[in-house]
Amino acid sequence: MIRTISFKERRYIEELRILTRATALDCIIDERFDRIIYLIKEGDMGLAIGRKGNNIRKMQRVLGKRVEMVEYSPEIERFTKNVFKPAEVTGVERRDDGKITVYISKGDLGIAIGKGGCTIEKARNLLSRYFDAELGEVLAGEASDA
Repeated sequence: MIRTISFKERRYIEELRILTRATALDCIIDERFDRIIYLIKEGDMGLAIGRKGNNIRKMQRVLGKRVEMVEYSPEIERFTKNVFKPAEVTGVERRDDGKITVYISKGDLGIAIGKGGCTIEKARNLLSRYFDAELGEVLAGEASDA
C-alpha cells in the first residue's frame, strides 16, 4: 500500500536514524494519545531501542512526546504479535471478511488493550495501513483450531 509521508513524519524518521542508526519504514504522529509510533525495519529493533531502552528515552527527550516502536514483518501473524508486544499473543485468526481476531494470554489482556485503548488503536492503524485488514476482536484465551 502506497502512502505519502508528510514533511514532519520524514523529519521524525530522520531524527530516529541520526540518534539510533536504525531504519524506520514509517512514522505515525498520533495526536489523540500524544505519541509517535515508528515502524522499524525487520532486524533493526535492537538498534532502535538501544541498551536498556536508552535510545527510546533519548528520542522522547528530543521530541517531547512518548515514542513507541513496532518491528515490521511481511507476515500478518508475526506483525500482529509485534504490534501487541509486550503482551503475549497466543493466536491470530484472519476471517473471510478481512477482520482479524487476536487471542491474548489471560494475564496480558490489560496490556494488550492499553490505557484508554491506545494499543488497540495502534493495532487498528497499522493493520489497516499495511495489510488492508481490520482489527476485529481482542480476546483472552487460546485460538480455536476449528
